[in-house]
Amino acid sequence: MSVLFGPVMCVLTSLWRGTLAMHTSAVYRAAALRFCIALLFVAAGLMPLQSSSTAQADTEKAPVMLAHTWEPHIDIRGWWMSEKLDGIRGYWTGSQLISRSGEAFVTPPWFTRNFPSVPLDGELWSGRQTFSDISSIVRHQTPGDAWKTVRYMIFDAPQAKGGFESRLDFARQWFQHHPNPQVTIIEQERCQDEAHLRRKLADIEALGGEGLILRKPQSPYTVGRSHDLLKVKSFQDAEAVVIEHQPGTGKHAGRLGALLVELPNGVRFSIGTGFSDAERENPPPVGATITFKYQGYTNSGIPRFASYLRVRDKL
Repeated sequence: MSVLFGPVMCVLTSLWRGTLAMHTSAVYRAAALRFCIALLFVAAGLMPLQSSSTAQADTEKAPVMLAHTWEPHIDIRGWWMSEKLDGIRGYWTGSQLISRSGEAFVTPPWFTRNFPSVPLDGELWSGRQTFSDISSIVRHQTPGDAWKTVRYMIFDAPQAKGGFESRLDFARQWFQHHPNPQVTIIEQERCQDEAHLRRKLADIEALGGEGLILRKPQSPYTVGRSHDLLKVKSFQDAEAVVIEHQPGTGKHAGRLGALLVELPNGVRFSIGTGFSDAERENPPPVGATITFKYQGYTNSGIPRFASYLRVRDKL
């Protein structure tokens, strides 16, 4: 029993006597009695108090490998390249599928059928330019048939032996012997040189894709940012906080015209392109963090040709 029990008992006795003397309301007395009983249990050690940090334990993030941005001076001849999928990162722990932030996805049992007991890394994806759809599907706590449109696009097996090629081959061999129709092993293509890279990038973007991912041959799987993993896009992207909804004019009269947003460094500017009709009718709320794409900065630090992409997904 807690050493606080005796002193707390004395305090509670005085408190209860004061309550009886000062308040005749049965409701107030009942509330006070419940408080006293709860505090008594705490003092006895039967219901320990928790700090905010222990009462709401932090979700452990997935131990994933993250890409740096490719720069033209980096020689990528002989590297592996594949499409950079605009989906939701999915890390298979060996027993459950979790997001990059560590939140467990509630998937139908058949979606992870025949998955190995070792980790896999990939992307939950339903096609190009369908990010809002996939985001909505994976957030549902009651999974339904919509998951049939989702594929698990595997690009690594973090704890398999060997370099990148051996790890990916492990995943390929596993699902050849343990099939799952929702799984695809992402095909890799050798990059010949920068010209080949840029042609491939143009092809992917023409199809509505986001960009490319480059992987160094025989590279290990390392948690965190790695120069063995590079992302390639013709535009840059960043995040900003919505400050204000600016009304539209002309064909956008009566709905959103642009978002006034603020960068982490305090610079404010407006974004008026990239929105669908539905997004103009129901724009991201003030205070939301959005992702936008741009091409460099002006002399005053404002992103050039900024275009809205999406509300930042916390997953």
